[in-house]
Amino acid sequence: MATLEWSDELALDMAAMDDTHQEFVDLLAVVEGAPDAELPAAWRALVEHTDGHFGQEDRWMVSTGFAPDNCHSLQHRVVLQIMREGAERGAQGELHVIRGMAAELVTWFTHHAQTMDAALAKHLQDVNFDPASGVVYLPQSLPQAPIHGCGGACSTGDDHVEQQTRTEQVASSL
Repeated sequence: MATLEWSDELALDMAAMDDTHQEFVDLLAVVEGAPDAELPAAWRALVEHTDGHFGQEDRWMVSTGFAPDNCHSLQHRVVLQIMREGAERGAQGELHVIRGMAAELVTWFTHHAQTMDAALAKHLQDVNFDPASGVVYLPQSLPQAPIHGCGGACSTGDDHVEQQTRTEQVASSL
């Protein structure tokens, strides 16, 4: 099984996001190393963390000009739903499902952090967003129209359908 370790490649130079991402990586490592008897509880802890983690990023996006149905938030919803389904199946004794999902999350998270989250971090820095207070210090830098993409190169409306397709592909790999 491929493991994920926190590294500079995952750091986005935004402490609030980096701290949350490092917690995710640490909890995923607990899942990967958990014996069968502890696996469902370790997975539930990862799902709970991920719910808060994605919710935080989704609130930041809405506060800084993203459309509620943007592709980044859509990917969060899909991945979280799949993780919850994994928790249900793990509770029924299907531990191989959780182990398979954990392995897929290693690849998914690395890509997600380096693309969508990197674009979000840059956007938040560009508008001088303070994650602690929720204040946008450069409101003149907010987009004129809601962002439907991820906040980076995929931010045009035309790319929204393409990003939705990618999200569906992610879902099928988990």
